[in-house]
Amino acid sequence: MSDYLLLAAASILFVGSHFLMSHPWRAHMVWRFRANGFLGLYSLVSLATFGWMLFEFGRAPKDEGLWLAGDAVWIIASLLTLVAAVLFSGSFIRNPSLPGAPDAMAGQTPFGVFKATRHPMMWGFALWGFAHILVAPRIDNFIFSGSLVFLALVGSKAQEIKKRKLMGVEWDAWLRRTHFAVSPVALFKVGAGPWIAGILLWVAATWAHPYWNVAGAGLFRWFSL
Repeated sequence: MSDYLLLAAASILFVGSHFLMSHPWRAHMVWRFRANGFLGLYSLVSLATFGWMLFEFGRAPKDEGLWLAGDAVWIIASLLTLVAAVLFSGSFIRNPSLPGAPDAMAGQTPFGVFKATRHPMMWGFALWGFAHILVAPRIDNFIFSGSLVFLALVGSKAQEIKKRKLMGVEWDAWLRRTHFAVSPVALFKVGAGPWIAGILLWVAATWAHPYWNVAGAGLFRWFSL
């Protein structure tokens, strides 16, 4: 396990710095560096710690995995990453959870991907992580992808607590009108835009896998251009 200590340390620093800067340290950092300075520092720390995490992931030993990822597992993982791409693609439009979004956005009627979940971006990351654990059930990937899943889902809950304190009844109303977990039925009601954008993103990302020195994914696991 000592071979994975640096990857674990990088992952803890990446996740821990996010929580610290988003919650207990946020108010002081915004006061000290002002809003733009805080966002710049937040981004710099996030990129630096994630870069270290990626570096250690690349260096970590690759064991055989806890189970064999056959075609059935790959099909499930491909569907999960497709849904992740759809949620992520639609998450930038009038998202009340994004930094700097007007509080009034929480009073809007849920539309698009927000019909499926109020945290489409975070669930996009989480589903991506789950899918990659399924097809690569190695120790290094449990640490790397598991950290992203943990940050996405626990971070979403922590954000809700913070938003409730800041916005009160308006945010409570948003919680009542939306789902935390992804509603599979509502995915078919998000509209054509997120699906078109998500499919294009999914196809591009899965097609590019060989350029990252990893196995073909999505449709390109079985078909090639």
